[in-house]
Amino acid sequence: MTELPSAADLMRRHGVSRGVALRAFAALERDGVAERVPGGRWRVVRPGGDVDRRPLAERLADVIAEDGLSVGAAFPSTTALSVRFGVSRPTVSKALDRLESAGLLSEGRQGKQRTVRALPKRTESPES
Repeated sequence: MTELPSAADLMRRHGVSRGVALRAFAALERDGVAERVPGGRWRVVRPGGDVDRRPLAERLADVIAEDGLSVGAAFPSTTALSVRFGVSRPTVSKALDRLESAGLLSEGRQGKQRTVRALPKRTESPES
């Protein structure tokens, strides 16, 4: 995803007020073209309809169920996950560290594949 210029950059480049720049970002968000990211920045949303906006760690935890993995099973590599989710390896590594901290995965080191330590708990909302 491409990061958009900051409001200050837009103000400087186009000679507009901060309010105008923020309204432009709001219009892009409303149209589903851009989204806010932490730190007050904005990025372009990838085209393609329904995009899972949950944190990567949550989506990686879903891999356990999606791939039918059980406790003790080998978890996919950082490289395979970066290709599968279209993100960088360092981004995947950070998310995997969160799953390790949560006790779902074993520690991963070079030459040692991560394994599933626990199955994620699923919280289902009651049907109306």
